[in-house]
Amino acid sequence: MNIKPLADRVLVKPAAAEEKTVGGIIIPDSAKEKPLKGDVIAVGNGTKDEQMILKAGDKVLYGKYAGTEIELEGEQYLIMRQSDVLAII
Repeated sequence: MNIKPLADRVLVKPAAAEEKTVGGIIIPDSAKEKPLKGDVIAVGNGTKDEQMILKAGDKVLYGKYAGTEIELEGEQYLIMRQSDVLAII
């Protein structure tokens, strides 16, 4: 993949939404909650004020409305600031 986030941004591949059934009823994709965890794919170089703590391969938790959704080569990704990441798992 030829994408390199700039400054303090990270590229995250969200974890797949879990399949859940409720009493035999399958919940449609539109009603599923977005996963709030994923894998860091690429990181920027940071800024002079903020050193990059995250690295490619980290599993992270992020906020519900964090990042911008993008599609690359048929896959869904999020690009967000490092400060939008809540924790490394």
